[in-house]
Amino acid sequence: MFSEDKLPLVQKAFTMLTDNLTEDDRISIVTYAGEEKVILKGTSGADKKKIKDAINSLEAGGSTYGEAGINRAYELAEKYFIKNGNNRVLLATDGDLNVGLSSEEELTELIEKKRESGVFLSVLGFGTGNIKDNRMEALADHGNGNYSYIDSELEAKKVLVEEMSGTLYTVAKDVKIQVEFNPANVSGYRLIGYENRALADEDFADDTKDAGEIGAGHTVTALYEIVLNESGTSIPEAELKYQQNTVTGNKDELLTVSLRYKQPDGDTSKLLSVPVTMESYSAKMPVNMTFAAAAAEFGMVLRGSEYRGSASCGQILEMLGENGYENDEYKSEFVYLVRTMDKRGY
Repeated sequence: MFSEDKLPLVQKAFTMLTDNLTEDDRISIVTYAGEEKVILKGTSGADKKKIKDAINSLEAGGSTYGEAGINRAYELAEKYFIKNGNNRVLLATDGDLNVGLSSEEELTELIEKKRESGVFLSVLGFGTGNIKDNRMEALADHGNGNYSYIDSELEAKKVLVEEMSGTLYTVAKDVKIQVEFNPANVSGYRLIGYENRALADEDFADDTKDAGEIGAGHTVTALYEIVLNESGTSIPEAELKYQQNTVTGNKDELLTVSLRYKQPDGDTSKLLSVPVTMESYSAKMPVNMTFAAAAAEFGMVLRGSEYRGSASCGQILEMLGENGYENDEYKSEFVYLVRTMDKRGY
């Protein structure tokens, strides 16, 4: 944690977060190097100087005793638990939890036990070299929280200031989304990405199956590649709405989006189901959808996906150039990344 993109960036990130705290907040800080150590206990968010002084006093150690730090953090979160409040552990790490429980299976089992207390977990990854995204994301998933990778002050501002409510305030847990395409119009489909988020069809209505959490103001974009009827592609067999009755009451339906979710403190899910008709179709993609498609295509190019077709960074830049994102600092950073990889021959 010595390098500039690790502890120094952690300190800058949490200083930004501190500026947005109020007297209703309670903050504790636990470090975990060779051993865990409590730096702050239940300090009021109004005492910003005390919190910032504690943050700036942090020093990088050698090994990383993640298990002890996590246990101590949950202990403090439970001690200063705010009823009907947002009780959460924020784990900042370079990904190298190498003392005590350290495997993904051991750590997720620990987190699953801790989440029963009503304290959620969010994980913030910093730096390069040791970071293990799959492990960090698994921890956040099992802790009813979210995972973000922070590589700059700009990203820290985005995650902990501009999108703070989405990062820290859970409005629905175990959220599951199911999309059913109507074979009267669509004969085949493929979800792009989300391989590690997929659930079996029968898990959708099973409230014992863990799923993702949604924060306040949080949005999710899922892209599908679809094939219309004339292609002859077969849709996967399943006990779903359209497969039971291909000719539905409304032949104009393209698909139905169903969503299940639980209240943050609930155990029983609620169901929302919305059909999407041909009236929603637009031949011209909106600007935001074009950007999302470019981001998905970039991911396929970097991964060397078998479905990438003729996609390339040059093609992506042409798509982005039609809209212009110069006035959006986050989207401009993405364009810079695509240009960088284009120069490297991707």
